[in-house]
Amino acid sequence: MTTSRSIRKVGGGVKKFFVHKSSYVGEGVRIGEGTSVWYFCHIAKGAKIGKNCNIGQNVYIDKNVTIGDNVKIQNNVSVYLGVTIEDGAFLGPSCVFTNVKNPRSLYPKKTSEYSKTNVGKGATIGANATIVCGNTVGRHSFIGAGSVVTKNVPDYALVVGNPARHIGWLCRCGNKISFNKAVSRCKKCGLSYTKSKNTINIKK
Repeated sequence: MTTSRSIRKVGGGVKKFFVHKSSYVGEGVRIGEGTSVWYFCHIAKGAKIGKNCNIGQNVYIDKNVTIGDNVKIQNNVSVYLGVTIEDGAFLGPSCVFTNVKNPRSLYPKKTSEYSKTNVGKGATIGANATIVCGNTVGRHSFIGAGSVVTKNVPDYALVVGNPARHIGWLCRCGNKISFNKAVSRCKKCGLSYTKSKNTINIKK
């Protein structure tokens, strides 16, 4: 199967990006320069995808969803209305989002009733993890493969299990951080962090 390069006008200028010919892109979709959309994807009406993203095989992005810059979405992921993905996030293969807490086929919800979910900048969601709607996945946090997130995840937190529980902290670079004192330095990249209760921040 061959591939082709698409050129669309975005904001008055010509921006180049790649969409495989097997994929469908709806009306009013915006795709940033340098982004690739691979086999059998469906990008619904009004979605916005940033620059330098990689959208893997069989991905669905719902109408009016916003995807930031430098996002990687692996195969078989559906990003539904109500979900926002910030810059630099990584969505592992077959991870799952929801947007209604109590769905019933015979009592469909209005879009105004959908719960919002936000995946923060630089966050990683592991393969087959489920993010229950209405929660925030913190910046640079890490959701272990197969985990089920049922509450907000702090920035830089490592969570695993069903329901997901907080078991540690990760540096922005992905290396584990240990706190014996209020300040800890990443042994891999050298960034230093301060810890206060259940939050950590980069030391300025």
